[in-house]
Amino acid sequence: MHTCELPLSGHLRQLADAGLTRQRRRLDSPVAPHVRVEGQEMLAFASNDYLGLAAHPEIIAALAQGARDWGAGSGASHLVSGHLTAHATLERRLAEFTGFERCLGFSTGYLANLAVTPTLAAGRDDAIFADRLNHASLIDAARLSRARQHRYPHGDMAALERLLARSTAKNKVIVSDAVFSMDGDLAPLCDLFQLAERFDAWLVIDDAHGFGVLGTEGRGSLAHCGLPVHPRILLMATLGKAAGVGGAFVAGSALAIEYLLQKARSYIFTTAQPPAIAVAATKSLEIIQRDEARRVHLRALIQQLRAGCATLPWRLLPSETAIQPLLLGENEQALALSQQLWQRGLWVAAIRPPTVPPGTARLRISLSAAHSEEDVARLVRALRELA
Repeated sequence: MHTCELPLSGHLRQLADAGLTRQRRRLDSPVAPHVRVEGQEMLAFASNDYLGLAAHPEIIAALAQGARDWGAGSGASHLVSGHLTAHATLERRLAEFTGFERCLGFSTGYLANLAVTPTLAAGRDDAIFADRLNHASLIDAARLSRARQHRYPHGDMAALERLLARSTAKNKVIVSDAVFSMDGDLAPLCDLFQLAERFDAWLVIDDAHGFGVLGTEGRGSLAHCGLPVHPRILLMATLGKAAGVGGAFVAGSALAIEYLLQKARSYIFTTAQPPAIAVAATKSLEIIQRDEARRVHLRALIQQLRAGCATLPWRLLPSETAIQPLLLGENEQALALSQQLWQRGLWVAAIRPPTVPPGTARLRISLSAAHSEEDVARLVRALRELA
């Protein structure tokens, strides 16, 4: 082994000793509840395909037609020559759907989050106020900024209020997930907005796990909470989860979006996503809006799972969303239960630090509208037997 590799070897050994080594599973079939994984037939509760759209025939057809019409790639960044009509159409439809004046498209949600916070809070006289359980991309976005950072306990509005009241920053940015990806709970969005109004702050909301699932016609967490569109709000959401395709967007006022277009580095210096992806996402948006039955079915599955798990010795965290975390505590427990389920043909991911705080390892049960009642019943039976 080369001497420069020795520290890497030691770090990897420490991860293994702590039960924190991550492994990839290779799917041999399209994303769906029933999949073939490395040659084994499995019932999966591990995907973010909340509405079961990843293999929807209309979206697949739109993707194929988009490639025939627009080619395989965009060729450049949006601001050079890579902004095609397909991208513009998707941005316009997303603005209409969310109710904001304008949208800006990104290749991933990570890039979208890296664009917003460091651009709004770029100086040392600015301040960022972030929930402690925010997604890694929001944490990294704050780290890229030169602004002063304040992290408040999860969902603690009194603590956030105290931080805002003490701050002398000329420009304040409150940043929060809408649906927290490992807990499945919703941020108190109305309270966050009231504090943003009171202290004249931007409110940046990551709705990656609420868009398409929550609110009237799947319009997302803001609609679910009855929070109106407002110029001080910037909304980020992804198109690779409930929408089943890929990419992301930021929605906001025309002025704020124009500012991001001119200043956000992860937008300016990234090749635009393939236009066929934008065509497929536009079709997905149409299906999300019209197909309420998928959300109704998903809500029924959530209630079925929660009722079935009520007597288990492990605690199912409070969540009304498709993310249903079963808290076990120690890494070894989570890994062992995940492996026991795997041996029964059930794929449920074990989530460990640093994704979640130490001592809160869990199984992240992810439900989809493509699951059936029997699928959920099978999982519940297995958990009861293993308990």
